[in-house]
Amino acid sequence: MRFSTDLAISALLLAPAFARNVDLYVPRCPATAAAKFTTQIPSGSPCPSTEVDLCYTDTALQLQFTANGETNFYYDPTQTTNGDIWEYEVMEAFIYKGCDDPQTYFEYEVNPNNVTYNAFVYNPSRVRTAGQPFDHAFIVDPFGDGFGVNTVLDKANGVWKTQSSIPLALFNGEKPKGTTWRMNFFRTITSPATYPDQQLCGWKNTGLASFHITPAFGTVKFI
Repeated sequence: MRFSTDLAISALLLAPAFARNVDLYVPRCPATAAAKFTTQIPSGSPCPSTEVDLCYTDTALQLQFTANGETNFYYDPTQTTNGDIWEYEVMEAFIYKGCDDPQTYFEYEVNPNNVTYNAFVYNPSRVRTAGQPFDHAFIVDPFGDGFGVNTVLDKANGVWKTQSSIPLALFNGEKPKGTTWRMNFFRTITSPATYPDQQLCGWKNTGLASFHITPAFGTVKFI
């Protein structure tokens, strides 16, 4: 098992950036493009349908997350901004401006309680190698810095949605038309009965039970 895992990581790391196709073309708002996924990471087993609709303005990346098939809306009500909300149910975006496999990228999470996690991740191995550095630099005042978030729960229909706005200045990326980015999107699912075990669901399968595998990030073009 370890041998096959090493081979999978090596193949990802050796994939040349110039050979990548664009996975998603993101338009200027109000038009949107959708990243949809229905499978778990890494098994590929079914996962409740999840969608991320993206668009941009001159100054912000707009993301609308939609989690379908939700039964628990499970979170810790004591957690606040930048708490360990990823231990429960969240939707996530990993974001990097550029074409290569990033070693530093932005991790954004939101839970059903409208609480967010906002941090730059330092992952020089690109695959969170054991014994290698792995660290976070938090955005401690996201709302003061221009972030926005609004979460709506539709428990009757088993859906929760979040509209998020992330300032492009965070990436030195204002007026982004024509730029290329690397991104991945994820969802964690758990319940009072199964916690702390989680289903890990994602847009681009990382091949491991980890989201922090940057060669697996999709390629996104702003048009």
